[in-house]
Amino acid sequence: MATRNIKEVAQLARVSVGTVSNVLNRPEIVSPATRERVFDAIKKLGFVRNEVARHLRVGRSRTVGLVVLDVANPFFVDVAQGAESVADDHDTMVVLCNSAGDPGRERRHLDQLEQQRVMGILITPVEAENPWLEELAARGTPVVLVDSPATGLQCSVAVDDRLGGQLAGAHLVERGHRRVMFAGGPMSVKQVADRHAGVEAAVAATDGAVELLTRTAPALTVAGGRAIGEQVAGLPPGERPTAVFCANDMMALGFLQAMAAHGLRVPEDLAIIGYDDIDFAAAAAVPLSSVRQPRELLGRTAIDLLLEEVSEPEQHRHRQVIFQPDLVVRESSALRRAP
Repeated sequence: MATRNIKEVAQLARVSVGTVSNVLNRPEIVSPATRERVFDAIKKLGFVRNEVARHLRVGRSRTVGLVVLDVANPFFVDVAQGAESVADDHDTMVVLCNSAGDPGRERRHLDQLEQQRVMGILITPVEAENPWLEELAARGTPVVLVDSPATGLQCSVAVDDRLGGQLAGAHLVERGHRRVMFAGGPMSVKQVADRHAGVEAAVAATDGAVELLTRTAPALTVAGGRAIGEQVAGLPPGERPTAVFCANDMMALGFLQAMAAHGLRVPEDLAIIGYDDIDFAAAAAVPLSSVRQPRELLGRTAIDLLLEEVSEPEQHRHRQVIFQPDLVVRESSALRRAP
């Protein structure tokens, strides 16, 4: 069937093209009888308006790009759900893009989103310093950082990751652990560096009574956690840490798998704490202690800031919203050890 256009709808409904446009965009100003004639014509012709062309004519689409570090991580799925719940109320669609921790791939997504004239972009950047994001905003595409603090040049929503690391470290120290490991991803990821700094501060407060070991993997994934867990399991018992704080729950789950594969008991032989408190943490074979982030609230707050900047650009002032994390203690770290 040939694509119908607005002129054909106007002819069949015996109204002007402008009236059809009003019915589609401002129906409240058109009389009920006329609206009914236009809708009947639309139905008979099977007319579907070209939303892409319409939005490009007015300068921006009703689409928001959300660029995340790892779409396989349920943390980012929950953030996306929070953003989408607000977007739905504003006739806006969220498009999810996965950088997979690759700066080049992240840049390509940003280029494509800008070319599509998206309303704005929510992003968890691969690297803490990214001048491209500032250039993007300077060209007219609002940017809000998610789960990553900004310097003041953009809006951002984040969690105090240093505090989160301190909470995890203090818990393990209080439980009597004297050899603690931080298992993370690349330190170029600000969240990883901040969480490491937090546990480092908790250990430093013991004045040398606790030793902190650090190992990293190429990515914050189950496979990354499992790889570090294999290394730890291969250490002589006297050199092995008695507790590990993983930079996210995906790594903690992988670490837990490695412990089970080598017959090491959690928490008797080694305690584990994760970060994010995704649903899988509580459902693990050994329920994981985890530092909880308000995942959906991060997404909702981020898109609220973006929509505010789009709708009131003159009055808008960039804000950096910081949420406080909570430690959720479960079986994986609950055992108290003798100092």
